[in-house]
Amino acid sequence: ISLVSEIEGLTTRGIAPKGRLFVSDSAHLVLPYHRRLDERLESLRGKGKLGTTGRGVGPAYVDKVNRTGLRVHDLLDPRELRNKLQERIEEKNRLLAFLGGEPINPEEVVERCCEAAEFLREMVVNTTIWLAEAMRDGKDMLFESAQGSFLDIDFGTYPYVTSSNTTAGGAVTGTGVPPHRIDRVVGCLKAYTTRVGAGPMPVECAELADLLHQRGREFGATTGRARRCGWFDGVMSRYSGLINGFDELAVTNLDGLDTLETIPVCVAYEWQGRRLSYPPASAAQWEECVPVYKEFQGWRQPTSDVRRYADLPDLAKQYLDALAELTGSPVRLVSVGAGREQTFLVE
Repeated sequence: ISLVSEIEGLTTRGIAPKGRLFVSDSAHLVLPYHRRLDERLESLRGKGKLGTTGRGVGPAYVDKVNRTGLRVHDLLDPRELRNKLQERIEEKNRLLAFLGGEPINPEEVVERCCEAAEFLREMVVNTTIWLAEAMRDGKDMLFESAQGSFLDIDFGTYPYVTSSNTTAGGAVTGTGVPPHRIDRVVGCLKAYTTRVGAGPMPVECAELADLLHQRGREFGATTGRARRCGWFDGVMSRYSGLINGFDELAVTNLDGLDTLETIPVCVAYEWQGRRLSYPPASAAQWEECVPVYKEFQGWRQPTSDVRRYADLPDLAKQYLDALAELTGSPVRLVSVGAGREQTFLVE
């Protein structure tokens, strides 16, 4: 339903997704009852809230693993879709009642889903075959993960994670493209650290967050919530490079640090008298880690008008070199703003 709304919004702006946007017939559907369950379960956690966006992703993955989820190909058979939806809604309403939540209106959901199904019908394809044919034809491909590596269900700050694999390996499991066909992995890192929702963040700094928020930066794209902000975390970036296999880095938001006299960078953690180069698996231990900082001199001049790497201040280049050394991969792209022209290659 949300996808149809987005497509209609683009169409009214003169952008035609049809014929250019394709949806995997094997993708699982996030349905209204998933959102209702997500919101209710989060509210019941009290002080133990995970910080979920409340969009229903977690409950949809529960259905996927339980083998009770609906998939995109179910949209192609209206009669079967109605039957399956009515069955699932009856089941979810019993669960919502047990949790003290409001039930879902079955007829309303069925009608809206059937309308969306008809709208999306011509976009549904077997994307694995589509991609295989594109590879055979020598086409270039870019796969983008939806969240950061530390929201990965296996490698992230569990349980403060999303429900999918957000690391580079997810490009393989999510598309059906063979692992050996991935040519290059680009690690996208901000020049500092941000996080939305609960979970460990040793480098968090209220002063930096205030600075960035006052400048209208760092608000969640999905929820609009103010992001938690902190200094660059070399421990997290080093581990992220390890589990993703970064070939190169794209460092964004460099201009966010333009006004600072000194810029701390976390190079290690201290935990119970031990110095850690990589993060612990336990979120509770992670919360206890104390960052070890190395300070860099700020460049204290605006960079948002820079269009070539050569024109960056020398101190900004030194800072980028330090991030590359900590992460173990060279910086290949730098951005100093949201505009396309504000992203440039390191040459």
